[in-house]
Amino acid sequence: MEKLVRFSGADLAKITNHRSGEIKFGEKMLTVPKDADVFTFLNLCDSKYVLFGVPEDIGVRANYGRPGAASAWSSAINSIANIQHNRFCKGSYILVLGTLDVAEEMKQVESLDYTITEDRQKLNKLVEKIDKEVVHIVSTIVKAGKIPIVIGGGHNNAYGNIKGTALGKGKAINAINFDAHSDFRILEGRHSGNGFSYAYEEGFLKKYFVFGLHENYTSKNVLDILKNLEDRVRFTTYDEIKIRRQKHFHDEMIEAHEFIKNESFGLEIDLDAIPNIASSAMTLSGFSVEELRQFISFFGQSKNAAYLHICEGAPDLGEVKNNHLIGKLIGYLVTDFIKANLSEENRINKIKVNF
Repeated sequence: MEKLVRFSGADLAKITNHRSGEIKFGEKMLTVPKDADVFTFLNLCDSKYVLFGVPEDIGVRANYGRPGAASAWSSAINSIANIQHNRFCKGSYILVLGTLDVAEEMKQVESLDYTITEDRQKLNKLVEKIDKEVVHIVSTIVKAGKIPIVIGGGHNNAYGNIKGTALGKGKAINAINFDAHSDFRILEGRHSGNGFSYAYEEGFLKKYFVFGLHENYTSKNVLDILKNLEDRVRFTTYDEIKIRRQKHFHDEMIEAHEFIKNESFGLEIDLDAIPNIASSAMTLSGFSVEELRQFISFFGQSKNAAYLHICEGAPDLGEVKNNHLIGKLIGYLVTDFIKANLSEENRINKIKVNF
């Protein structure tokens, strides 16, 4: 793993705010020892969840979006390190693996203009380069029997998560995407808008459900593609649930789970689906933070939940005084997933969910 920048115990200590009488996640989360082999340590350690960051926004730039998502990892890990370690959730459940080294690639994109065809092709190639590294790291985590929690970065990394998990498990997986967009655009070169379509085309994605699609921002072409693939690709729109109230939020979660539950599946969360969250495609209309947390808790209970990916949050695009809030939100989502996934019942289809 040459492109992995390992997170160390010293790194955790620097960002943990120690306080007498309290125990923080940063004091209990594991890291891979300096001289240890990553795969060997992953297999031997007790932590079930492996935290991994991809601090880039190259895929976003290649998709005509605003850069800034590269800053989410730093904000998130600072917040997660200072969550209270208690009986509700323990820092020892988590191994902080580190981040993908994308410094060179991020430097290269500074001079590129996505409106220029040649530059956009260069951006696509850089995304492909990142894809290979994400696939390798995610597959290594999965082969060790652990559950990756990936913090982006752009939604382009869904491709690496899906392919890496499929390779780690030896078969195609399903995915559910909480998103305002399908990210199922045409295969025109890799970017943040076609991670799922590439994974589907290459046989790594078996079934795909998009939860909360925004009707105003989904092209006729994409809708036609989704309709033609409805045996394996389905969606529900935000407008159907929250505006016209033709469907019910909890009922749609149950239906989505029925569609994907029989195979391992990835849980994809795009923060641009939440109003007023700084992101490349920020919105003023969308599901609430509480609904997103309920969504993660609901799907996290499934025995087939294979990974969690939180992406597109961009603290650098937010208010300077409050740019820590996206990291705090990500901390809530990570612990919601872990709490649900470690539930003794651990069978979403056998319990009645009441919020």
